[in-house]
Order: sequence, then structure tokens, then C-alpha cells
Amino acid sequence: MTGTPQGSIWRQPAQVWAVAFACVVAFMGIGLVDPILPAIAYSLQATPVETELLFTSYLLVTGLAMLITSWISSRIGAKATLLLGLALIVVFALLCALSSSVDAVIGFRAGWGLGNALFISTALATIVGAASGGSGAAIVLYEAALGLGIAIGPLLGGLLGEISWRGPFFGVVALMSIGFIAVLVLVRERRETREPIPLSAPIRALRHPALAALAVTALFYNIGFFVLLAFSPFPLGFGAMGIGLTFFGWGVALAITSVWLAPALMRRVARTTIILVTLPLLALDLIAAGLLVGDPAALVVCIIVGGLLLGVMNTVLTEAVMEATDLPRAVASSAYSAVRFLGGAMAPPIAAALAHVWGETVPYLFAAAAVLIAALTVLLARRVLGHIDDPGAGEQEHAAAIVVGDAA
Repeated sequence: MTGTPQGSIWRQPAQVWAVAFACVVAFMGIGLVDPILPAIAYSLQATPVETELLFTSYLLVTGLAMLITSWISSRIGAKATLLLGLALIVVFALLCALSSSVDAVIGFRAGWGLGNALFISTALATIVGAASGGSGAAIVLYEAALGLGIAIGPLLGGLLGEISWRGPFFGVVALMSIGFIAVLVLVRERRETREPIPLSAPIRALRHPALAALAVTALFYNIGFFVLLAFSPFPLGFGAMGIGLTFFGWGVALAITSVWLAPALMRRVARTTIILVTLPLLALDLIAAGLLVGDPAALVVCIIVGGLLLGVMNTVLTEAVMEATDLPRAVASSAYSAVRFLGGAMAPPIAAALAHVWGETVPYLFAAAAVLIAALTVLLARRVLGHIDDPGAGEQEHAAAIVVGDAA
């Protein structure tokens, strides 16, 4: 992100901070329920598999909704899409908090996933359109919001979860309501001609070999990601606060490597090389977690080390997708995001079922195998992925590409 004037990142219009605040809360939703999974299972008399479906419904709908977010936002505009997404999150988080059965929470988390897809698919483009200091400054703000949200989500979930499993949901309602009002009052719609994007465009995009290879890679990689995130609260055996602190450390580790280490590596090392080194290291970490699952302290270390590796992978994979095709970036990102979220959706209940039948080591070995399949996919597709290693245009052009892609 060089080329951005020093200090300009933090001198932004009010509408930028309004969207950035809402981004933090939106990304908190990923790990918010982690600390309260055991409490939900106990309070609602749910099995671990049923409880893990809280992640599945959320991620499945988020992924499928990514196929239509660009179609919607290209017709109703960015501000309307942001507000619709925020409103849905507020409504469905409140319904989760008021629910009395695990089935109801699972269903309402699906509605939450739809709102989240609409919001996060539009937020970065909105920030870039209003930010001072260029697109580089805007992306730094967005990445900071993402990292902060991922880190704070489990911590807030732990703090409020000590009071009641309903507490984190009420917390999201309050924070997202503030975000909705801030966006409504402060964000100004940009007056520009928007070309409607066909509904079928993301599906057709997956015919591109490079994009398809990266999407399959992300699908299997996300299995590893969400086994570590969603299954680990059960073998840890901690209370809500202990789980929250553990995954706060995980989120901080992920944010550090995503924002600082990954960009530094990409300036020096080819993207495919970074992926082919990081994925096997992640697999080894997951194997270690499985073998040491009976030792909570050792499992905590494996979780935090996993966060460091996941941060690198998240950033490198996203940037690789942006360079993979000459398709419109919004379309490419929609297609890729839809497939990768499917991996996250299937992983938690499969992990819980494997643990029930074969013990708590096996889910981590399953996750390690999935991550190795992701690495093998990149290795076999390296010929069609060769162009993503080309540094290409200058940083500002590349930053703009990421912006458009994340607006999918």
C-alpha cells in the first residue's frame, strides 16, 4: 500500500468511519457464536452436530447469496444494498436471541447470513468511493476492520456469553442498529451509471480454469479453517470466557499476518509458492491439534499458530483470485466466494459427527487431509495459475482491482 500519504489513512470523512464500524461488527459475526456453542448445546438440549449447524446455515446462505449480491447491488445501488444487509442482520440476530429451540436459531442464522452477504459484498467499494488518501488507504482501513472484527467477535461472545448464551446476539442487535443509523445518515449514494450484471454471470465464470482451480482450493482450505474455528470449542472444555480469549488470540494472529506478513511475502515470493508452503504447514498444525487434543494448553497453541497461517492464506488467495482472470472482478469474486463458503458450511457438522463416532482426534485429521487436497489442487493447476505470480501493474492499479473484486 505504498504511495499513500502518511497519516491520511486516519483522516477520513464520517461516512467512511460509519461503514468501517459496521464492517467490524459484520465480521464479528463469524466468530461470535464460538464461545457459546457449548452453552447453546446445554441450554437448548442440542447435540454437537445440531449446534454446529449454526455455522452451516450461516455460511451456506452467505455463500449462495454471493451469487446474487452483484446482481442486486448493480440494480438498487450500494447504499440501499448496505442498508438492506444491515437491517436483515439486526432482525435475524434479534430473532436468534429470542429463540427457544436450536432449530429456530439455525434457521435465523441463515437469514443473518443473507444480510451479511449483502453488506460485506458492498462495503469495501463504498469505503473506496468515499475515502481520502487513495484506494490503498481504503484497503488498509477495510483490512483493519476485518481483522478487528474477527478478533473481537469471540472476545465479545465470551464476555456476553458468561451472562447468557443470548447475550452475544443482543450485542449484535445493538451494535448493528447503531451501524444502520450511521450508514443511513452519513453515507451518500454516488451518482453514477451502473451496468446491470446478469444473474448467471458468476456461474459462467467458474468455467474459467484458473478461477475454478482457486475456488476448489478455497473450498477444501475452508474445511480446515472452519474445523479449527467451529469444532475446537468442544474439546477445549473451557467456559465462554476461556473460549472467547482463545479465539481472540486466534483472531489477532490472523489479523497480523493478513494485514502485514502476507503483503510483505507477496512482494518477494510468488503467490503459488506461498500457497504451496503455507497449506502443508497448516496441515501439520491441524495434525498436531488432533494428536494433542486432550491437552487444552497445547490445543490453544495450535489454534493460535493456525490463525497465523490462516491470515497468510486468506490474503494470498483473495489477491490470487483478483489476478486469475480478465473477467469483471465483481463476477470473479462472487463465483469464488460462493464455492469457498460451501467448504465452511459443510465442515462443522461433519467434524462433530466424526468426533461422535471416532473421537476428537479424527476431525482434525479430516481437516488436515482437506487442506492437503487444497495444496494438491494448486500443484496440479500450477500451469494454469502461472499468471497469478506475475507482479503485474503498480500497486494502486492492483489495489483498485481488489476493491472491485471485494464488491462482489
